[in-house]
Amino acid sequence: MPRYDRAITVFSPDGHLFQVEYAMEAVKKGASAVAVRGTDAVVLAVEKKQASKLQDSRTVKKICKVDDHVCLASAGLMADARVLVNKARLEAQSHRLNYEDPVSVEYIARYIAHTQQVYTQSGGRRPFGVRTLIGGFDQDGTPRLFQTDPAGTYSAWKANATGRNAKTVVEYLEKHYSEIKEMTETEAVKLAIRALLEVVESGSKHIEVCVMTKAGSRFMGDEELEKLSKEIEKIKEAEKEQGKKDLQ
Repeated sequence: MPRYDRAITVFSPDGHLFQVEYAMEAVKKGASAVAVRGTDAVVLAVEKKQASKLQDSRTVKKICKVDDHVCLASAGLMADARVLVNKARLEAQSHRLNYEDPVSVEYIARYIAHTQQVYTQSGGRRPFGVRTLIGGFDQDGTPRLFQTDPAGTYSAWKANATGRNAKTVVEYLEKHYSEIKEMTETEAVKLAIRALLEVVESGSKHIEVCVMTKAGSRFMGDEELEKLSKEIEKIKEAEKEQGKKDLQ
């Protein structure tokens, strides 16, 4: 009897590619990542695992810059993510050299998805155990956000999450994103952080946030994150108090 879960190129009788599904499971075990697209900004926020006291935390990056106008966050196997980021950076620079124009966000998302798909279709390889959230701005100043997965599919999103407890975060985003008609940079940052804090108990110390605007990208400092986290905690407490009053 054939073992369908051992061969990447063989479908099971019920139409499954088990190695791809196992790669999806690897993503679910990764640290949480959230992305929110606003009207004038794209925000990527990720959960940082606690580093050893002897480790230089600056060398552990879950949000990577692909080009001046494109950044990528990932969940799953970080070694696989590093390979994809390097391939994407090379493609972005090759595009600039050949066409004298920067890549569009969709172009780089499609390229990463194509690379992931190729690794599901030939023997001697395994799928990339990583899901990516790719955000940035096109040449016309339009903010874009895409997701790719180990199967090699990609799609555009207003807001999304991946990694551990992604379902909880996505439910929070679905509930609160629609309430804001015009999502400014500040509102997008607050929504991303608050959504991530739904599953990260240690607060701002274990959060990394990248904010992309038309002018470029920047990483938020610890003091700025701490300040926003305290504001969010106050809002949560006020909502709890209001909820208790409504029940009385």
